[in-house]
Amino acid sequence: MGTRTRQARIAAGLSLRAAAKSLAVSPATLSAIEHGKTGVSIPRVQELAALLGTTVSWLIGEHDAPATSGPRPEVRHDTGPGPDSDPRRAWREFPPLDIDPVLAAAIDSFVETGYHGATMRSIARRAGMSVPGVYHHYHDKQQLLLRALDLTMDELHWRVRAARHEVGPGPARVARVVEALALFHTHRRKLAFIGASEMRSLTAENRLRITASRDKLQYLLDEDIDAAVREGNPITGRERIAGRAIATMCTSLPQWFRLDGPATPEQIATDYADFALCLLGLQDRSSPDPISDPP
Repeated sequence: MGTRTRQARIAAGLSLRAAAKSLAVSPATLSAIEHGKTGVSIPRVQELAALLGTTVSWLIGEHDAPATSGPRPEVRHDTGPGPDSDPRRAWREFPPLDIDPVLAAAIDSFVETGYHGATMRSIARRAGMSVPGVYHHYHDKQQLLLRALDLTMDELHWRVRAARHEVGPGPARVARVVEALALFHTHRRKLAFIGASEMRSLTAENRLRITASRDKLQYLLDEDIDAAVREGNPITGRERIAGRAIATMCTSLPQWFRLDGPATPEQIATDYADFALCLLGLQDRSSPDPISDPP
């Protein structure tokens, strides 16, 4: 049930904090429900189903396909724009992450000491919690690492989709996708750094799942590159190499970019979009300002 609760919450566009507030529980309690760390009463399951716009039978696993139970109650989102609010702009905006203190401490620890240098004790100390308190929410470091990478991939997928939908196929769409990737890897530098450096620390099963999610993003970029190149030239096969080079160019940003450096994330994103179009030979066929703000 925990996995389905989280899936339905994300699909509903609700942050952990906003959903917990509507249920009159703490974010830590809702996180424990989503991770299967606490039991849930029947009345609470009914409240969850009503809030998330699904059914009790789907939440508890009686049906494979999600079913809606009517319109969701209106919930106030107080954590900034998300994927469903003003999609032409939201993907360029980066409000603070709404995550629990244990996960926040783990992310800081993984960046500072690496996955293998961090311990559940050091994470608990950083979070200001007892070690048993940390284990109440996450059963080991692997679960914390996987949660950080799931958070990364969830955000990357909705931002890239929103950027793609802003314009039709062509050079401008390639530019939007590269801009979205570059913005994420600069604004969310800690998460992006972990994604670039700690894939090897995942178990084989978890690595396969995250790799599959990454591949989907790469295939979207490949598809957009093919469509843009095909407008004026035949596909040669070199586009695949260029697509990997462009993606790697973005994923390597956390290795050197600093928010207090001479360039802003927005400047980097603009430059990287231009670099990508030049690499593909598309600069002359793009609009005069392919990533300018929509009117």
